Amino acid sequence: HPMIDVQEIAKLQEQTVAKWHQEKITNPYSGLLEIVCQQHSFNYRLWHEEDQARCPNADDKTIAQVKRNIDQLNQKRNDWIEKIDDGLTMLLEERGVIPHSRAPINTETPGSVMDRLSILALRIYHLQEQLQRQDVAPDHMDSVRHKIAVCQLQKNDLVVALQQLLNEIGSGDKRHRTYRQFKMYNDPKLNPYLNGQITRRAG
Repeated sequence: HPMIDVQEIAKLQEQTVAKWHQEKITNPYSGLLEIVCQQHSFNYRLWHEEDQARCPNADDKTIAQVKRNIDQLNQKRNDWIEKIDDGLTMLLEERGVIPHSRAPINTETPGSVMDRLSILALRIYHLQEQLQRQDVAPDHMDSVRHKIAVCQLQKNDLVVALQQLLNEIGSGDKRHRTYRQFKMYNDPKLNPYLNGQITRRAG
C-alpha cells in the first residue's frame, strides 16, 4: 500500500476545480490531502486573477489591485508547496523511514510536482470549456482538442513519475527534503523597495 496515492491527489484536484466553479471554495479533507487542497485553492484563485489582469477594458486602478492580488496569491502558493513537503517529512517520520546511506535526492520535490498537477487540472478544465463554445471556427476546436490531449498526456506522465518518486522516498531509496524558496520580494527586511532603501527607480 503506497504511502500516498497520487491518483487520489489528481482526482481531488480535478473534482475541486469543477466544484469550485459552481460554488464557493471548500476544503473537506484532512491530513496531507487537506494541505494539497489548500495549495490547489491558491492556484485556482491565481488562475482567475491572471485572467482579469489581461482584460483589455480594465482601468489602471483595477489592474494594479489585480497585480497585488496575484503577488500575494503566488506567495501563498509557494508557501504551501513547502507545507506539502513538510507534511511528507512528517509522514516519513511517523513511519520511521530512514533513507539509505547513498540514497540520491530528486531535483524536484513532491510538493512542486503536485503544484504542476494542480495547474494542469486547471488548464484541462478551462480548455474543455472551450469545446462548449458556439462562436468559433472548426480549426479552433481542433487546436483545443490537440492541447487537451497533450495536457492529459503530461498529466498522466506526472502522475506515474510522482508515484514512483514517492514510492522510492517511502522505501528509503531516495531522500526527501523541503527546499525553501525564500521569496525576497514580499519580505520587508529583504526587498529594498519595502524597507526604504530604494524609493524610486533609477533613471
